[in-house]
Amino acid sequence: MEQYNSLEKLQVFKIKGRDKRGRLLLTILAKFFPAQSVSVETLKKYLEEKIYPRLEKEGPFSVVYVHTDVQKGQNFPGISALRCIYDDMPASVKNNLETIYFVHPDLHSRLFLAIVGRLFFFGGWYGKVKYVSRLDYLWEHVRRNEVELGEYVYDHDEELEYRPMMDYGLESDHPRVYGAPSVDSPVATYSMRCIS
Repeated sequence: MEQYNSLEKLQVFKIKGRDKRGRLLLTILAKFFPAQSVSVETLKKYLEEKIYPRLEKEGPFSVVYVHTDVQKGQNFPGISALRCIYDDMPASVKNNLETIYFVHPDLHSRLFLAIVGRLFFFGGWYGKVKYVSRLDYLWEHVRRNEVELGEYVYDHDEELEYRPMMDYGLESDHPRVYGAPSVDSPVATYSMRCIS
């Protein structure tokens, strides 16, 4: 019961608002999912009691999955758990799912879905995923006031504007001062050049 209540309290899943096509929105704030302390059975029970009934009743819906600050060991439930949840999802919910807006995907999640997602999830599910690297792209499909995102999502989005290579795993997400030299050295940049 404690695991169940923690899902409710953390508000990992929110059903609120509609996209620009009028479809209900299910927002998943993955950063807050307590993967280490919630069992697959508890998660399935929570979805069956709190989420699926509304999605079945409302008709077509879209998912806004916010991947910002997700750490594999802390808030990712694992592929077998995802497959189990997908297999137990009612057919009507699967059929009503129109689009999955995957906000702030990193290189690992893109590769994971491209390889494993196609093998494990059937019925055209993979084709419904729309990668959204910046919030400005999300606003093309969803009205800003229709979805609640934490300040950390906006902060990460702003950081990506200054450091776009983070999207592709080519730059560390280690914080530093913007506008400062990217080399952490007391030696001036000009002195590091080759002098011929």
